[in-house]
Amino acid sequence: MKKHIISSFLLFIPVILFSQTTFKGMIMDKNNPKNNLGISGASVHWLHTNVSAITNEKGWFSISYKPDYKKLVVNYLGYKSDTITVNNLEPIHHFLTPESELEEITINTKKRTTQKSFFETTNMFTVNAGELLKAACCNLAESFETNPSIDVSFSDALTGTKQIQMLGLTSPYLLITQENIPSIRGASQAFGLTFTPGTWVESIQISKGAGSVVNGYESISGQINAELVKPFSDNQFFVNTYSSLDGRLELNTHFNQKVSEKWHTGLYVHGNYRGEKFDKNNDHFLDMPLSNQINVMNRWQFTDAEKGWVSFINVRFLTDEKQTGDINFKPTLDKGTTNAWGSEIDTKRFETSAKLGYVFPEIPYQSFGFQIAYSNHQQDSYFGLNVYDIQHESVYSNLIYNSIIGDTRTKFKTGISFTHDNFDELVNTTNYTRKETDFGAFFEYAFDNLEDFSVTAGLRIDAHNLLGTFITPRLHLRYVPWDKGVFRASIGRGKRSANIFAENQQLFASSRQIKIDDVGGNIYGLHPEIAWNYGISYMQRFNLFDKNGDITFDFYQTDFQNQVVVDWENPQEISFYDLNGKSIANSFQVEVNYSLAKNLEVRTAYKYFDISTDFKAGNLQKPIQPQNRFFANISYQTELNDKNSQWKFDVTYNNIGEQRLPNTVSNPVQYQLPVNADSYQLLNSQITKVFSDKFEVYVGAENLTNVMQKNPILASDDPFGPYFDSTMVYAPIFGRAIYTGLRFKIK
Repeated sequence: MKKHIISSFLLFIPVILFSQTTFKGMIMDKNNPKNNLGISGASVHWLHTNVSAITNEKGWFSISYKPDYKKLVVNYLGYKSDTITVNNLEPIHHFLTPESELEEITINTKKRTTQKSFFETTNMFTVNAGELLKAACCNLAESFETNPSIDVSFSDALTGTKQIQMLGLTSPYLLITQENIPSIRGASQAFGLTFTPGTWVESIQISKGAGSVVNGYESISGQINAELVKPFSDNQFFVNTYSSLDGRLELNTHFNQKVSEKWHTGLYVHGNYRGEKFDKNNDHFLDMPLSNQINVMNRWQFTDAEKGWVSFINVRFLTDEKQTGDINFKPTLDKGTTNAWGSEIDTKRFETSAKLGYVFPEIPYQSFGFQIAYSNHQQDSYFGLNVYDIQHESVYSNLIYNSIIGDTRTKFKTGISFTHDNFDELVNTTNYTRKETDFGAFFEYAFDNLEDFSVTAGLRIDAHNLLGTFITPRLHLRYVPWDKGVFRASIGRGKRSANIFAENQQLFASSRQIKIDDVGGNIYGLHPEIAWNYGISYMQRFNLFDKNGDITFDFYQTDFQNQVVVDWENPQEISFYDLNGKSIANSFQVEVNYSLAKNLEVRTAYKYFDISTDFKAGNLQKPIQPQNRFFANISYQTELNDKNSQWKFDVTYNNIGEQRLPNTVSNPVQYQLPVNADSYQLLNSQITKVFSDKFEVYVGAENLTNVMQKNPILASDDPFGPYFDSTMVYAPIFGRAIYTGLRFKIK
């Protein structure tokens, strides 16, 4: 069946390859006619159609043309809009008039902080900096608190690390990239999201379902791409301070400098510290780890718009230290002993990357790009008497060429990639080492008439030293059946190596015995994970009581052909084995966004998950995964006054339904858990006072209702005994957390 689907959409590609005439022209500034200065980024579209184009760096555009297209509309912010009558295909040179020569006008539209595209073929939306500021996020893991598509939770009761899920699957099944370069993978899976400060992020693009073949073969449930701030456009100076009553202190600074007409550089420094001990539930264990992180990045940007070149160079180093465990644990005295249970996690990471892009000045639809990245991640850690050290060295490169077939409606991307990963792991006294090398080639075809239909079909072939040679197909469709409504569908295959220890580090903070069923695979004796993802989505925009809104329905299914099952059902052990049977993750979501009043936005969502796996004990629902979730967010901001001052208010509500807990019936009664954890509600809020375009102050609270899980650590009174377990976390541990901070910037 799946082979038939692949062959069908590959045969479908040539059917829709047909030529169409294009119309070209140049848009210029009326105030500079002698210099022939083109306007970059101007929008042109045919009247009463969705066929549009954007001018390139020199002001040139190329747009699809039909004989019945007669009126071309030209728009650019700050200039008077024009409508041009087109009678032939001769290129035009048109001058726009600046609005400074017109009467004063007032623009009432406001850019949304989360944007859903009507024209993208994939089910993708963009979260910009305005949305990230609603929760004063301090790192990438905390950037999704106001987003209904991403679920955020704690991974265990000790490290304080937040993990994310999408479509009911954890982050290893997501492809997480930084400016389209894979970044959080391998050794960085457990803590990597905390290594990107929130203020460094310019925007986040979130795609549901199988991603693009351009970025690799590992994406299964979706892709999250973080775009960092650019030295060219970021503030010349920026500082953000943060302090919370849970003892957390943070400082972020940005320094950006113009070196020459074509070179800009930025130095970004992040530091966080938590030195205060808390034990609110009186179990003699720290509720939050003591921590210290220094994170420094130097970023260079080269831009030569006239010749079509752009380049970025990044160099980053961080050191991150955590201490957790018994509140009286002293590493110098108690490490490696049974005096007191404690843990230290010491991480050092160095990474550098470069991107080079060239856009043909006179042919803006034709370009090539090259990406290369290197990282060295070293973690030395122990959890009580368990030792876990890992070093992961990675090299990634990707060469991409973009062009068209016939006209600008039919585009393609093709290229080659190379990835090398060197892993060296120490688990207690056992050493696991492996090298992974992959050569890949890809081709992605896209047809888009903008009006009512688009398709993106991709295929890549990879030769991997451990996974073998395999093909990865992906297909995305978009169809507009009527006004303001759009259907999307996708199907794709993903394949990945399961890094069983790096992705499940919480297991070391327990007395569970590790058991691996060696079936002769190349990775820990196990075979790679392979899954198909199918999805369908429908979005309808509407106007109700003269206010705009939209409603979106999503349904996705992930069907594993093979999965490395992580089995927690025996409380005395954790087992890893290849899937024998079925493992399916079904995810349904309905989301409504609506403007209740001017500057008052409401976002609500309901999610249902049905995630079941054939364990050795039988088919069971995924543990610590609510089947039902409800989300609501309300945001309001006052109008800017003459001094650019305003207030911003934001409230987020989550209702987390019942969750099945792993089986503990073989434990003594005092260390047993119920079959299901009760549902609970979370309430977060933040108020921001903007004093000017340079200075603002914010104050907020997480978990306002002070929800706390009782006894999050089993057998905390006997941490070196056989029943100690800190992995059964389904609700907040710390309780209410109040914070405040300020932001200051010089543009």
